[in-house]
Amino acid sequence: MDQKKRIAITGGAGFLGSHLCDRLIQEGNDVICIDNLFTGRKDNIRHLMDNPYFEFIRHDITEPLYVEVDQIYNLACPASPIHYQYNPIKTAKTSVIGALNCLGLAKRCNAKILQASTSEVYGDPEIHPQPESYRGCVNPIGVRSCYDEGKRMAETLFFDYYRQHKVDIKVIRIFNTYGPRMSINDGRVVSNFIVQALRGEDITIYGDGTQTRSFCYVDDLIDGMIRMMDSRDGFTGPVNLGNPEEFTMLQLAECIIGHTNSKSKIVYQSLPKDDPRQRKPDIEIAQRELHWKPSVKLEEGLVNTISYFAEKMNNVSFDKEEIRKL
Repeated sequence: MDQKKRIAITGGAGFLGSHLCDRLIQEGNDVICIDNLFTGRKDNIRHLMDNPYFEFIRHDITEPLYVEVDQIYNLACPASPIHYQYNPIKTAKTSVIGALNCLGLAKRCNAKILQASTSEVYGDPEIHPQPESYRGCVNPIGVRSCYDEGKRMAETLFFDYYRQHKVDIKVIRIFNTYGPRMSINDGRVVSNFIVQALRGEDITIYGDGTQTRSFCYVDDLIDGMIRMMDSRDGFTGPVNLGNPEEFTMLQLAECIIGHTNSKSKIVYQSLPKDDPRQRKPDIEIAQRELHWKPSVKLEEGLVNTISYFAEKMNNVSFDKEEIRKL
């Protein structure tokens, strides 16, 4: 690293944000973690609180923010269906008004800013895998649209600030990511399956289990995110970040049952409205421009994630070494 940077991370107490805080501090930067703690948790950043290069500010980015920074990572927004559908208007405001406030801050500070967008901008895709050039198939009035369309509008604002005000922007589209510090009750498929397996409960698959997702381990994702922020001048993205290895929901459930030695049974329920059937990133641009591709295999990442959940749930019968042997 050439020199210490002062970096703001909105949503910094969340799953991804807290890992990003760790990595940027390890690299010698000053980090300002900004979070309203709606889905973020102090437990995720507790180990950083006494670090002289770390600062936590409890703040909602739908309100203006005044700090002096060199870079901004905008990660603030509920990202799981349970959380973003809890208050859909607030979700949309966080994506849109939050983006405006972050962009205004970047303009004032002449700071580089990265938007954590999402694969949800592709909706239920008609093209597989999804390249960045694909414009998506999104229901603008569905129960998921507060998040999907909010993130799409945020991308619009980022590129308008780039064209009109010359703000130095970077945009990534994050595909399914998993790992330690996921919330136990976030409703995402990896955490759902692991918690159900550790409790010996039925594992719930929505639909027939043939719908697919691609799962990227958090360490790989954070590496790609930082590479994008540090990419060449004028390269804005958007860039897909995710693991192109594709798995069905049934394959994921069976893998987790095997690694936890669980007695859980698989049960099927109806597919939620607007739930995409396929999701897989085309990462050719990330490979070419960022020299990035995921390196952590699903089974390795699941071992680390299961170990984390087992510890959080006080399930002492599952430790990492025992999980590896199963």
